[in-house]
Amino acid sequence: MEVHMHDHTIDVMKTRVLENLDLENEVSDESIINTIDSILSDYCRSNYLSLEQRQEISRDIFCNLRKLDILQELLDDDTVTEIMVNGPENIFVEINGRVKRWNKSFAREEKLRDIIQQIVSFCNRVVNESSPIVDARLPDGSRINVVLKPIALNGPILTIRKFAKHRITMEKLIELGAISSEAADFLTVLVKSKYNIFISGGTGSGKTTFLNALSDYVPEDERIITIEDAAELQIKHVPNLVSLEARNGNGEGCVPIAIRDLIKSALRMRPDRIIVGEIRGEEAIDMLQAMNTGHDGSLSTGHANSSRDMLSRIETMVLMGVNIPLEAIRNQIGSAIDIIVHLQRMSDRSRKVVAVEEIAGVEKGEIQLNTLYEFSGGKMRKVNSLINREKLYSSGYNDQALGGD
Repeated sequence: MEVHMHDHTIDVMKTRVLENLDLENEVSDESIINTIDSILSDYCRSNYLSLEQRQEISRDIFCNLRKLDILQELLDDDTVTEIMVNGPENIFVEINGRVKRWNKSFAREEKLRDIIQQIVSFCNRVVNESSPIVDARLPDGSRINVVLKPIALNGPILTIRKFAKHRITMEKLIELGAISSEAADFLTVLVKSKYNIFISGGTGSGKTTFLNALSDYVPEDERIITIEDAAELQIKHVPNLVSLEARNGNGEGCVPIAIRDLIKSALRMRPDRIIVGEIRGEEAIDMLQAMNTGHDGSLSTGHANSSRDMLSRIETMVLMGVNIPLEAIRNQIGSAIDIIVHLQRMSDRSRKVVAVEEIAGVEKGEIQLNTLYEFSGGKMRKVNSLINREKLYSSGYNDQALGGD
């Protein structure tokens, strides 16, 4: 069936379905499906449709009325990890790390705009010409970014990063070759010993996935506060858990709540640890101060191309929030962060931990890095031993806990 004929058939059927539904009262999914089947049966008495076409039209009408129209098919497909809508006619998808153009499109720009409004309404966000950029998420946790005209010249632009239905554990990361079992065991002990760990990496390198896997080793008797722009962390084993999510402001009286505000609030909630999904700006100073004031074992991530680059970016982010000497900032970083784990997306599209580095203090105004593990020659190897073992010992562990180090 040609695409334009398919679109026309859906429009005709959708109109008939709406005419037969009591829209003044809440309508169940089952009622909609039954009405679609009944009207399709009438239609097929004078118009031939194969069983496959009939099933496709039935699904598309239902998704058009109740779900996210043509995008629902992609959302239901577990092999699709990212959906990129560049205006109504250009839709691209990422499957197994490769991006390709999809063969479907929205019949009208108005329909895409309706879908965007439906999505942002799920989480009480507003997007319009006066506030044309919004970050949100679907009920299943998938991350959404919307940019409208006139900011996006070929808009509306909708990007959906799918939420993994199955959490990737550290065991799975080892199986995938993302990290060696020795390095994973080492980091597990450090999490339990309340070392402050910062995860760095480029876009799509797996920072949030790795943060989720590391968080599995936080003792379940602790009080944890998670802080994110859009909630993605899946910490299930800790009963005393508080999850906070930042909020964009709008012109309708909705006051913005930034990551920085949430960190300050979290410090008054008696946390044992604070986990910040990603540090992007001036909230870096608040995160460092939290790590320096008794909240050992805190975890966070940041965007960078190497561990050293991450340190430079943290310095820059701190300067966005406070005007203090660079040496003072480096001393803050040196005493706050214990370990940097750097991830990288490789040329074969796999994601790997390429370095585990210890911050070994500040000498002559420069932060010193002690490389513990690094990925080279196709495998991860141990380079040096951990220098700062104070937290290890105070948590009741000995050197053997580091694998006979």
